[in-house]
Amino acid sequence: MEEPFIQVGILLSQPRIDFSLMTPYWLNGNEIQPGEYSVACAGGKILFGEELFDEIVLEPCHVHTDSFVLKGVIIGVNFHWERKEDQRFLGGLKFIVEGNGVTAINRVSLEDYLTSVISSEMSATSSESLLKAHAVISRSWLLAQIRKNKNDGNMCAKSPSQVCTEHEIIRWYDREDHAHFDVCADDHCQRYQGITRQSTELVKKAVEETRGRVLVYEGAICDTRFSKCCGGVTETFENVWEPVVHPYLKGKADNSDDRVVLPDLTREEEAQKWIRSSPPAFCNTQDMNVLKQVLNDYDRETADFYRWKVVYSQGELAAIIKERSGIDYGEIVELIPMQRGTSGRIVLLKIRGTKREMIIGKELEIRRTLSRSHLYSSAFVVDAEDIDERGIPRRFVLTGAGWGHGVGLCQIGAAMMAEKGYDYRQILAHYYPGSEIEIKY
Repeated sequence: MEEPFIQVGILLSQPRIDFSLMTPYWLNGNEIQPGEYSVACAGGKILFGEELFDEIVLEPCHVHTDSFVLKGVIIGVNFHWERKEDQRFLGGLKFIVEGNGVTAINRVSLEDYLTSVISSEMSATSSESLLKAHAVISRSWLLAQIRKNKNDGNMCAKSPSQVCTEHEIIRWYDREDHAHFDVCADDHCQRYQGITRQSTELVKKAVEETRGRVLVYEGAICDTRFSKCCGGVTETFENVWEPVVHPYLKGKADNSDDRVVLPDLTREEEAQKWIRSSPPAFCNTQDMNVLKQVLNDYDRETADFYRWKVVYSQGELAAIIKERSGIDYGEIVELIPMQRGTSGRIVLLKIRGTKREMIIGKELEIRRTLSRSHLYSSAFVVDAEDIDERGIPRRFVLTGAGWGHGVGLCQIGAAMMAEKGYDYRQILAHYYPGSEIEIKY
């Protein structure tokens, strides 16, 4: 296997995209000089200059050094830190029509992509063990997704990613949402901000020294998911996404003692005790030297992640749920966990209102429905307070654990493991038990 080139969706379905070429590029055999340019959607085609195109492919003269800048790239899409910034990328630039707008796609070598991802997902000043571990899982995840996409493309029908009835809305979100490129550049897939984030020699060393290395399980490349903070216990894959068993993505304690017997967090009373406490775990830390390795500046706007609290008034919660789901439940009477996963994350939640009730899932659907951006995780317990004479709460307090879906590697936990002297192989063995490292190219 040779090092592949991949296609990354950067700006999706925009009416107009402004960009700069920092070096000369080729378009249909013609050299395009450095400068400021724009493309726009016009009648189902792409307007560039005074010409219309079905698609535009700008090829670099030198794939590892030529670069361009996309203006107003959206980062943190639908999260509380969402913002726009200009970002610079290596490699080729492609524009296609998607929906009613233009989508910008970066064609880049996998190892160049990884150097950026490691610097985008976490600080480029992180420890070597953490950077190497992340290089291996980012590479593995991407190759696993590309292979899965090819397999899905050869199938007559794909598994449904939602089950909707009159009384249930069960959805899960994965990267197969992208039909025209391999991955997107935001948290939905992996953060990729080109060469905007300053890399370091240590990042380059971590990528080079793990070049071509992936995690495998029984000969297949592992689907190496990761999140910011598991909250003390990792979650099981099929509780978050499609009902497919991955033996290396099961719930386990985020600590060094495998002899510790975890409480059964699928039971409501045990989940309540766990989430309301702060048990020891690798990711239970306030060490800013460790946190800075994982959390970029906008991530650090989140002060609490291992345990957190959100308070809603009745009116606020009812309005958010109606706005986010499109369903008018009336006043909210109860939020009832119907099923929890191995980390205590809610898989199915019943929303009972004065007008109707509904069961929703899985974890990301729950997080999106109960917040104008995203709740940090679906591992939470609910306290209804100040009950009025009709039995309707005037206030809801959500106490939660962790940040993200909790499956696979816990970035804050892995950073703490590295700080404690674990090498990257030990970190990977902890979060993906039973997997092995293999060189693919």
